[in-house]
Amino acid sequence: MRTYFSAVLSAAFLVLLAVLVPLSALSAWVDLEIDDTDRYVAAVAPLASDPDVRNTVADLITDEAMKQIDVGPLQDPVRDFLHQAVESFTTTEAFQAAWNAANRTAHEAVTAALDGQTGESVTIDLAPVTEKVRQNLVDNGVPFADQIPVEHTDIRLISADRADQLRQSFRWLRAASVWPAVGTLVLTLLGLVTAWLRGGPARRGRVRALLAATAVAGAGYALGALVLRGALALARDRILAEVNGTERDAAAAVYDALTASLRTTVWIVLGVGLACAVCALATRIRYGPTPPAPAAPASSTAPAGA
Repeated sequence: MRTYFSAVLSAAFLVLLAVLVPLSALSAWVDLEIDDTDRYVAAVAPLASDPDVRNTVADLITDEAMKQIDVGPLQDPVRDFLHQAVESFTTTEAFQAAWNAANRTAHEAVTAALDGQTGESVTIDLAPVTEKVRQNLVDNGVPFADQIPVEHTDIRLISADRADQLRQSFRWLRAASVWPAVGTLVLTLLGLVTAWLRGGPARRGRVRALLAATAVAGAGYALGALVLRGALALARDRILAEVNGTERDAAAAVYDALTASLRTTVWIVLGVGLACAVCALATRIRYGPTPPAPAAPASSTAPAGA
């Protein structure tokens, strides 16, 4: 009966950790990175040199400009020329500064959209970038550059329908902050202490029980890391499936940049969890079985009349 109860307790411990580990990572990520403007900008700043992002920015700005330009049969050559001029600007330091400014401005809009009303998509407004592009091209005498519109140019990251589905989860994660991570650590400690106390009066039995609980905890952390990795991959596929084809590559780059810390967390937790589980099991095996408790001495009664 005791063995059965221990098995049930270990299974419950494993499942709880597998659930709490991804929740802890996600809530901490929202609190420490998504809600922090400086960290958000630092995460997406390297994308200014990403070819997919630069090409998407050039496509969007050029497409909006060509809506204002009508040169008849020269429409395609003019578009190609303007696209090359915009794409050339995306290789400059001025574009990097404009990209950072755009994302600093967009951060508040992104978090507000995830925490706002239904029907809003999550986008990065390229107005600061477009303004810099237009000014640079005008200063360099590029034809038609003055007709590039500054408004209504953005990269869609999450569609309105998908954002509606994510908002409630986002609000919960924001409210939870780092407390799920604290709860996970407390639960782990309680599980180890409980195992030690239930190991019996002998020190050897307690050590073996502690090693078994450590192995279960390590497996729980590793399983939780795999659950988080699967959730990130599934969310990526579903979110990008609803983004327009012309913006999908840039949206994918932004998604990957923002979740890079989560993917790093996955591999760290997976590695540490597996290492703890394997080492604890190996040590428990080498430690040997718990010796049986010594039998109580049989009581003897002298025969009557001896």
